[in-house]
Amino acid sequence: MSESIAADEHERLRIPETRVQVLAQAVRALAEGLEDIPSQDPDREAQAARGARLAHELLLSQKL
Repeated sequence: MSESIAADEHERLRIPETRVQVLAQAVRALAEGLEDIPSQDPDREAQAARGARLAHELLLSQKL
């Protein structure tokens, strides 16, 4: 019985942990898209759009 409870609790914790990881990846993608890196191509709009698209895809992949 205690093994079943431990497994259920582990599963309950896994879901929010996964969501937090995906949210962190999405925020990182947005931040990198908005980051101004002088040594790279100055097409900031395209860079921001790529970051936003990646963040959106990450969130969609986890149905967030």
